Amino acid sequence: VVSIIRALISVSDKAGIVDLCTYLHSKNVELLSTGGTAKKLREAGLPCIDVSDYTGSPECLDGRVKTLHPKVHGGLLGVRGNPQHEKDMEANGIGKIDMTILNLYPFEATVAKGAAFEQCIENIDIGGPSMLRSTAK
Repeated sequence: VVSIIRALISVSDKAGIVDLCTYLHSKNVELLSTGGTAKKLREAGLPCIDVSDYTGSPECLDGRVKTLHPKVHGGLLGVRGNPQHEKDMEANGIGKIDMTILNLYPFEATVAKGAAFEQCIENIDIGGPSMLRSTAK
């Protein structure tokens, strides 16, 4: 069993996220989060670290690039107990991310409601599936 020290939270549907993160915070879990999710957590009085502060890279391209960074994916993909991974992570300032909480952009619902092409394009999630796959691996 892996101890949960740091959690990455990036959700489009924020229902219940404050309650979950309040619990995690009560267990001394460091909350690492993106734009709108970080804002919601802060409004609820929860401390969180912006992914952009954690990575040292600002969100860019209208928010299209937030979590696509080696410090995020390295923290998810690094194998605990693998000496080479541990060495690489330390050398590159990559912290372990023990838990990922995410849901994907509502692409299907956006298309179904007849949204404009541009809005549909913006609801094609890239970072979410990438984090999901890195977490699974």
